[in-house]
Amino acid sequence: MLNNRSQNRTHADRTLMIYLGVLVVFGLVALTSASTPMGYDKFHDAYFFVKQQLLFGILPGLVLLLVAARFSSKFWYKYCGIFYGFSLLMLVLVFVGGIGVTINGSHGWIGIFGHTFQSSELAKLAVIMVFAKVLTDPGRDLSDWKNGLLPALMIIAPALFLILLQPDIGTLSILVVIVFTMLYLARLPKTFLVILGMAGVIAFAGLMLAAPYRVARLTTFLHPELDPQGVGYHINQSFLAIGSGGLWGQGLGHSRQKYQYLPEVNADSIFAVIAEETGFVFTSLFVILILLISWRGLRVAKNTPDDFSRLLVAGIITWFLWQSFLNIGAMAGLLPLTGVPLPLVSQGGSSAITMLLAFGIVIGISKES
Repeated sequence: MLNNRSQNRTHADRTLMIYLGVLVVFGLVALTSASTPMGYDKFHDAYFFVKQQLLFGILPGLVLLLVAARFSSKFWYKYCGIFYGFSLLMLVLVFVGGIGVTINGSHGWIGIFGHTFQSSELAKLAVIMVFAKVLTDPGRDLSDWKNGLLPALMIIAPALFLILLQPDIGTLSILVVIVFTMLYLARLPKTFLVILGMAGVIAFAGLMLAAPYRVARLTTFLHPELDPQGVGYHINQSFLAIGSGGLWGQGLGHSRQKYQYLPEVNADSIFAVIAEETGFVFTSLFVILILLISWRGLRVAKNTPDDFSRLLVAGIITWFLWQSFLNIGAMAGLLPLTGVPLPLVSQGGSSAITMLLAFGIVIGISKES
């Protein structure tokens, strides 16, 4: 709940802004190197993907970051319901003929003036906002599952259901982790957390078994050596790229796997190219940068003046951190392949715009800490 105590506004967290700036610049450099062969092969323009990322992702995202950083937490508390309603409309529009765009069998995009926008990216931020408000409602008792917890979950259920229908299991898994984290920070009784966790595991097991391609992904994760030229091709090429990097890497721009061997080098697989070109040392520094950004964000959450701001910032940082390691873990063989992008590094305008907007909210709230 937003309290009424006075808030001494200070400067934004400049250290967080510096770390974030380093990540954005590094992401553009990595994307330039990784996507050059694919850009030239498909569009006869070696810099096609990085120009798309810059013009339709990073630049508009930075504008939204600067705008969002000017608003206080009270603004987001007041208007998060409208934002959530708009995100639900965007999720519905992906199923409307002539507006929705299907890519790789997923109804996750909306066509806008010749460009596509992935509505589920906006939904992540909207769910975090509205759930933070719902959980901090002064009249809500989360220890009462019937009148407190269940109505709170029903508010975000439409967004989760629409994402499931697309289907986008990767995004759904990210949202589930965010929701559980926010419930934990909202001090939901541990018994309820255990019950919800067991229900979630059963539900995801059912989703995996319901689609043969998901079963194949799980089998490949457990035994990547079984079909190296079939369903195991992607992960085996990723292993080859990461292993080839050694301690210091092949050198920036000198990846071999990006030349039509490793799939989706501009998107899902960009971490494997980074590891191949920069090696274990610099890849470790990249992972540390992600952890530093997350640590500064959690520091902002800890020092926020009210519970709504604390849950909002914590939800955003959980999103950034879990999605980062979901991508990295998949490329390193620690997690099954999910197809989620590496935030602010993989090519994807929708992801870049919404992530920068989310960090703009964090930076704005850091002024109130």
